[in-house]
Amino acid sequence: MELYLDTANVAQVERLAPILPLSGVTTNPSIIAAAGESIWQVLPKLAQVVGSEGKLFAQVMHRQAGGMVQEAQRLVEHHPGLVVKIPVTAEGLAAIKQLKKLSIPTLGTAVYSAAQGLLAALAGAEYIAPYVNRIDAQGGSGLRTVDELQNLLQKHAPHSKVLAASFKTPRQALDCLLLGCEAITLPPDVAGQFLAAPAVDAAIDKFEDDWQKAFGQLSL
Repeated sequence: MELYLDTANVAQVERLAPILPLSGVTTNPSIIAAAGESIWQVLPKLAQVVGSEGKLFAQVMHRQAGGMVQEAQRLVEHHPGLVVKIPVTAEGLAAIKQLKKLSIPTLGTAVYSAAQGLLAALAGAEYIAPYVNRIDAQGGSGLRTVDELQNLLQKHAPHSKVLAASFKTPRQALDCLLLGCEAITLPPDVAGQFLAAPAVDAAIDKFEDDWQKAFGQLSL
């Protein structure tokens, strides 16, 4: 299972990387824009935090296949090993096919249906990113889409894996993992909610209080 942070905030990654078993960091144009720095400034900083074993994901901006391929090549020239995110449009599918021939790894992003995700996988994308919460917001079922896509990939494109994205709650992420999802990417606030448990803090307070009363100190 691969766990990613969906952010370009270097400070947040630095804070969470020592705690969480991260596989790397995913970004998108909106996330990069929110960071207030260019992609060429942010990616080296993120790479330094996640280390040589961590994966980075960055998205192209061009809408035409030829431009997407050129931008993808530029990205991997600056950051070898980077996975290029390509929106799964008609032009995006054409770009994924070309990048596959160039041995440049891709993630098919902005996926709102299992059929759309399958096409990206068949074109050669290594990862497919269904937008779980956004599908829900449009009246669909993000979990059902993930489940259908998982089944389709297992049967027809086993080289690809779902990297579920767009989460608002830890429950959404856990439900995807229960479906067998092999990779997820979480915003830092959602990742932090996995550890935010008032009952745990209360239990630790009780342990300390009992120990202090019995032994007059809080060390072993």
